[in-house]
Amino acid sequence: MGDSMTKNIPAGAVDCHAHVTQADASGPQGPNAAHSGNHSVEAYLDVLDGGGISRGVLTAPSFYGTDNSLLLSALARSGGRLRGTATVAPSIDAAALGQMHDLGVDGIRLNYIGRKEFIDLSTPDYQRLFSLLCDLDMHVELWIYSETLPQVAPHLQKSRVKVVLDHFGGPQPKDGTGAGDVSPILELLAQGRTWVKLSAPFRQRGVHLQPCVDAFLDAGGEERLVWASDWPFVRFEDSVTYAQCIDWLFEWIPDERIRNRILVENPKSLFGFS
Repeated sequence: MGDSMTKNIPAGAVDCHAHVTQADASGPQGPNAAHSGNHSVEAYLDVLDGGGISRGVLTAPSFYGTDNSLLLSALARSGGRLRGTATVAPSIDAAALGQMHDLGVDGIRLNYIGRKEFIDLSTPDYQRLFSLLCDLDMHVELWIYSETLPQVAPHLQKSRVKVVLDHFGGPQPKDGTGAGDVSPILELLAQGRTWVKLSAPFRQRGVHLQPCVDAFLDAGGEERLVWASDWPFVRFEDSVTYAQCIDWLFEWIPDERIRNRILVENPKSLFGFS
């Protein structure tokens, strides 16, 4: 593994998925909150600087529920270097959503992993929310396994809202050989308005990722792939480093032109960085 400091990182590179956490933050906290520890926005900006990465996108951790105060405070202290995705109630009103957007929130997050109840996107509240997101040019960020996508995607596509799939879209392991089924992800990519984050290979249920990346590129995903670290690697803090995350991207995408597009142009247009 090479040192990321020696890698040719283009100016304006963006890390599209990270979290700030606070061990004593208020709000409804799930089981991961306690061991998520303290990871401040200042610590994250230092990590970006160390990797030669210009900008980042903060994703609201699920364990804070719809309390986005930590996220909004981090965006305010980031000097314009960060954008964010928030967790909101589907009934949020247009003014509140618009206010969040003005503060740097560019999307809302829906997390289907480890939930007890299924989020039903066919409800009037969610359809109204997606319409508001379209009006603001905001996106829906999904953390979901690919086998669940067919139940969810039609309700998103009906609204024409932009969709961003976390962590490779969670390809389904096929048969214990390391092969992954990416067909539901490719179907969404083919419809347009969908982006996939190349991130968190350590959350992939044993799937070999190079064939997935190649399939995304073959399907014309060059302009709709982005890269992310998933810092601070919740539950994998001791086994993953930031330099490794950069190394992985260089392995997955050896072509410098495509890689630079994934690092700079794609996230710039997706997240509205100036």
